Amino acid sequence: MELRLRLLLDTHALIWWLVGEEALSHRAREAIADEANSIAVSAASAMEVATEYRIGKLPNAALLARDFEAIIADQGFAELPITVHHARLAGEMRIGHKDPFDRLLIAQAQADDMTLVSNETLFDNFAVNRLW
Repeated sequence: MELRLRLLLDTHALIWWLVGEEALSHRAREAIADEANSIAVSAASAMEVATEYRIGKLPNAALLARDFEAIIADQGFAELPITVHHARLAGEMRIGHKDPFDRLLIAQAQADDMTLVSNETLFDNFAVNRLW
């Protein structure tokens, strides 16, 4: 029996997957490509991409910022909404890490028992499964 993973992509992992960036680890690339795994993208990532594009931090992300939902659907990825439960968990975290997008991703991975696909080793301190 094949192990099925429930993966939540960090924003950089999503972008690197979409553009074929070599910085995406081989292990992450294989896990995302494996059709046995379910892949989710957080609403927090949509907000992060739109925000960073708007302020000039992701100047090449116009298409993704504008057509986020369609691009995610075309990849066969599921949208993961932010629930009140996710938001409360993210807000309650007693961590020095202040990035609200990362806080939400950590909370979602914890609450929904998902493996977070991210190169952020800092996430290892927050009781979340991380694949890289």
